[in-house]
Amino acid sequence: FMLRTTLSGGARHGYSVCCSPFSPNLLACVAGQNYGISGVGTLYVFERQLERGCLVEMVCREWPDALFDVTWSEEADGVLVTASGDGSLQLWDVRGQEVEPVGAFREHSQEVSSVDWVQVRSAPQHFISSSWDGSVKLWDPHRSESLNTFLGHRGVVYEAAWSPRVAGLFASVSRDQTLALWSVENPSPHPVQQFCAHDGEVLSCDWSKYNDNVIVTAAVDELIRGWDVRNITSPVFCLSGHSMAVRKVRCSPHDGNQLASCSYDFTVRTWNLSQEDSPLETFSHHTEFTVGLGFNLHIKGEVVDCSWDESVCVYMPVSLT
Repeated sequence: FMLRTTLSGGARHGYSVCCSPFSPNLLACVAGQNYGISGVGTLYVFERQLERGCLVEMVCREWPDALFDVTWSEEADGVLVTASGDGSLQLWDVRGQEVEPVGAFREHSQEVSSVDWVQVRSAPQHFISSSWDGSVKLWDPHRSESLNTFLGHRGVVYEAAWSPRVAGLFASVSRDQTLALWSVENPSPHPVQQFCAHDGEVLSCDWSKYNDNVIVTAAVDELIRGWDVRNITSPVFCLSGHSMAVRKVRCSPHDGNQLASCSYDFTVRTWNLSQEDSPLETFSHHTEFTVGLGFNLHIKGEVVDCSWDESVCVYMPVSLT
């Protein structure tokens, strides 16, 4: 099956999607008007209604600048954080009719490229943001000022991602071609470890949900690489198949060998590390850059994506079921 919807409002170009940790049927998407160059940003929440064969828009909230990433709170259903082109982050509670964010965080000096809520339930409920200003910041949703600023990259930090299994540990990737590992317990705001991961800007990273030591990166060199952080001399795997920069890579929450990726080549591809180094399936249902990607945390094999073609899709690749 494939559920598909067009983002309302006109000229809303999708940048990121994220499935709810609380409900199998809710997903969030953020978009920028006019490809994020000018105009407003929009946060959408859709309900997946499989019996009707559609995605139903439940929430639509606007911000004066483009929104580039979104993450759900892990402690409160209906609470999300978005990342904006004006350097700010917004805390939204979509359970009521409030159209304005319930909080805003303004410290980054350039656009915010990613935001991620901590996934380890025993850890403090914080989130991190990465920015074109070269920094990663740690935030408490109940405080307006950041708890820490992490410096070590030279250039844009495209994504920062919490380890889903090790409290206080996160990774980041950058225009400087490096992958960096950080600990919030480290008194120094510098990386615990940092190394060159690709021959080109590294656009995305995600941790294995089954191995504490494995992290996956994707870059403009069209490659996806896996790293064991205990031995970074060479990648543990290298996947090729995309014909343009790989914009996002995501590890399956249901199978330690399964990955999905999306690219500026308009495609989404699925991979299985136990089978082969080439894609299992290639999906070409978009007509523009495909930049947002996620897995449904509750339903094995279900994938969500969004594209600059103003659409959001939910489907289940045969290769992941």
